[in-house]
Amino acid sequence: MNKKKLLTTLKIITIPIIYALLLRFVFGVSTWENVFTMMSTTFLFLLPFIVGALTVYLSDREKVQKFSYRFFAPWLPIFGFLVITFIFAIEGWPCLLMILPIFLLASSIGGLIGGYFKLRKKDTKVYLSILALLPFVISPLENYIGAHTSAYKAYTYIDIDAPADKIWDNVTRVKEIPKEQDKGWLTNMLHFPRPVKAELNYEGVGAYREAIFTNGLVFHETVTEYVDNQKMSFTIQALPHEIPLTTMDEHLVVGGKYFDVLNGTYELEALNDKTYRLHLWSNFKLTTTFNLYASWWANSIMKDIQNNILQVQKLRAESD
Repeated sequence: MNKKKLLTTLKIITIPIIYALLLRFVFGVSTWENVFTMMSTTFLFLLPFIVGALTVYLSDREKVQKFSYRFFAPWLPIFGFLVITFIFAIEGWPCLLMILPIFLLASSIGGLIGGYFKLRKKDTKVYLSILALLPFVISPLENYIGAHTSAYKAYTYIDIDAPADKIWDNVTRVKEIPKEQDKGWLTNMLHFPRPVKAELNYEGVGAYREAIFTNGLVFHETVTEYVDNQKMSFTIQALPHEIPLTTMDEHLVVGGKYFDVLNGTYELEALNDKTYRLHLWSNFKLTTTFNLYASWWANSIMKDIQNNILQVQKLRAESD
């Protein structure tokens, strides 16, 4: 690769990255969060879209004529931007992984549309200038409209070959879970706190249950319905001020501005004389302008946590 081609390649990658970092800075200033916020559709979709359009606009016309180039070339500055934010601890690993699919798809769409204007329109610079300024116009409008709160349910179950009383003993109180029994693959990959134990002060309505996780995360639970060996429902409260700042990304804190778990229920169903089905579901809420996308991740994380606890309860009940 000669010097001219190298400089062109660097320009194609670095200019979109600089633009993305600029937006990240503006949208990350806490005193401007009423106008610009990272937890917005504008940041999540429009930033990578513009990066894609910029990448293709800065590329040679000959390359832009190829569909594969318009689709995949925008991924280079996207990966560059994400790597920089990770290295300098601007963003945490969980957030980066969650936004990656949307960033890649939106950047490809931006590349395709940017390619269309580059190949067919004469006043490309005008369109590109308008596009680059759009986040600064749309974000205040989005914040003015406000985020929407939606409720969701995460449902899981497991079949256990053990007596009801043995299963129920492992439901009401979960003894300390060693790391080797932890099978929560998604939460482990995201470096989320893992479950340690659960303590209940007595069996009955009004009882207090504490579900303790690593890194200082505690779910305070109050029993609202109790039928011995059959059903236990409880409210769930996580207190953000109790959670150390290093435990979770500020945008993912349980009980925070965007995500909260409301309540949960265990129910034991007899399938036959020897086998029981243990149901576990929880209700949670999201408050964002992109709940449709965020709910997929939240539901997957909640199910991973619940399946992890259920498999521990099955292992212990059957081994006992």
